[in-house]
Amino acid sequence: MPYLDLAPAITAIRSRPEEFEFSNDTLHHRPSRHHFRFINEEEVRIDAVCDCSLLRATPEQTRKFHAAYSEWRTSYWRPIEVNREFARHFDAPLWRRFAIWLLRRLVSLPSERRHAHAAHDSKQAVAT
Repeated sequence: MPYLDLAPAITAIRSRPEEFEFSNDTLHHRPSRHHFRFINEEEVRIDAVCDCSLLRATPEQTRKFHAAYSEWRTSYWRPIEVNREFARHFDAPLWRRFAIWLLRRLVSLPSERRHAHAAHDSKQAVAT
């Protein structure tokens, strides 16, 4: 039975970790739009719009891919998650961010109108 060769995915997750993300218990490779869901360390379900999902990977390669994924998750993805969570602790609430944006917009409108009127008045003065 033919098997899917996971070597390119293993190489990619090790050499280009920024191409991957993790959500809903699924590893996503953004450029290829392939999704990997590990059933266990020896079995991975691959979802793709192409024929890549027709073949299964060998348990041996799946173990290697799972090990690379585990290392990626610990050394790359988890720090990103922690930093995002940390940043959210300091975000202003949505209503406050909107209020600040609206206030800045309202404060800048008269200034823009003043400049537009001044430019218009100076053109009229030059024309006469």
